Amino acid sequence: MGSVSVADIFLTPLNRIAVDGGDVLHAMKKSDPGYKDFGEAYFSQIYFGLTKGWKRHLLMTLNLVVPIGNVRFAFLDEAGCTRELIIGDSNYSRLTVPPGIWFAFKGESAPYSVLLNIADIAHEPNEIERKTLEEVNFKWSNES
Repeated sequence: MGSVSVADIFLTPLNRIAVDGGDVLHAMKKSDPGYKDFGEAYFSQIYFGLTKGWKRHLLMTLNLVVPIGNVRFAFLDEAGCTRELIIGDSNYSRLTVPPGIWFAFKGESAPYSVLLNIADIAHEPNEIERKTLEEVNFKWSNES
């Protein structure tokens, strides 16, 4: 896996095309930065104010897009460096997260937001490490 840093996460602005009857929201093309391969794509619902995490993929590269609502992401690397980003309606972009980065995410829109992950490998339970929210000493920037 090698040494990875939160600086290795990159944010790619995405196109949102206004169309009568509903917008078209681009997610990823094979020629885009961050595309490595295709393993699977899945959606995750996250309710307003709830947090999911912490987990770290050992092999999977994540390409995260929020087409509905807003989601706040927190990232933590082995050196203890953190990074926080919000994507979704307010910042329609794709986050590319290499293997080895711990992350959690929090719903910022009511009643819920939808997260899409376009992963380079199919889900494999043995390539994920998990920690409870209490195991990681992290304070979200929007909490007092």
